[in-house]
Amino acid sequence: MSKTTWKYLVAALLFVDICSVAVLGLLLAVVIPSGGGPSSAKFFLGLHRHDWGDIHLTLSLTLLGLVIWHVWLSWDWVVAVTKKFFGEKWRNALWIMSGAWFAVIFAAWVIVKLG
Repeated sequence: MSKTTWKYLVAALLFVDICSVAVLGLLLAVVIPSGGGPSSAKFFLGLHRHDWGDIHLTLSLTLLGLVIWHVWLSWDWVVAVTKKFFGEKWRNALWIMSGAWFAVIFAAWVIVKLG
């Protein structure tokens, strides 16, 4: 397969996966009850809330793998555009952007702990 075909396939899989993660997240947040109460209420389409959580986790990890694959397939473009915007300091910019996820996760953790 050509690189363009792989990019299309990965992009299509990313779309399906992220939509699935979002829908399952909404199901877990809004439709399927959490906390105390009767266990029978925590079933949806024959699966328990924890089963849906396991599926959500699996799809989320798949999403992470697909994102990494997508960036790898587009790496030449990422470097070219970063060089265009940041000039000689493009490597530093890529390192900062690559580590930004840590700052976002840390900020979210602080917000949850304080809230």
